[in-house]
Amino acid sequence: MEMNVDLSDADAFERVYDEHSRGVYRAAYRVLSSATQAQDVVQDVFLKLWREPWKFDARRGELGSYLRLMARSRALDSWREGQAAGRASDRIKLHVARDEGRADERPAVAAEREGDWRTVRDALRGLPDVQREAVVLTYWGGLTADQIARRSNVPLGTAKSRIRLGLARLRLEFEPPVAGELAASL
Repeated sequence: MEMNVDLSDADAFERVYDEHSRGVYRAAYRVLSSATQAQDVVQDVFLKLWREPWKFDARRGELGSYLRLMARSRALDSWREGQAAGRASDRIKLHVARDEGRADERPAVAAEREGDWRTVRDALRGLPDVQREAVVLTYWGGLTADQIARRSNVPLGTAKSRIRLGLARLRLEFEPPVAGELAASL
């Protein structure tokens, strides 16, 4: 394949795909050890190349190396996301297991905790869907704002705003009334 291939040309792009897709797949598979996930990475890499062909600069290296590096990078991101989700799932299971043990030992405490959980669930239901999702993914899913932004396909600032606004609304729900409001309500 020639050095200065026009990646915006469909025929040239097809030739590039035919020539490099196996190497991209192998690079992704070495990281992920999953055929399905590696295929997803191949699709992501070539879709990005199709949408942003100008990002490849032949003066900086070969196209095959560029594509395999993109695949490895995307595969590592995918692997990390899976690790974070797994850790979050493990934390939830551990938390549930601890709570189940405590319920048998101290029913009154467990009943109070269940009331707290209901209150939190009700407060979360009052949030807009995007804010609720961001707060839950952050605190119970263990994801960072950057991971949430990529998952939701929104800018990082938007993901951070959703988390911040959701938490602010929850704080309002749980803050005790101001002394003047308390006196007026009596």
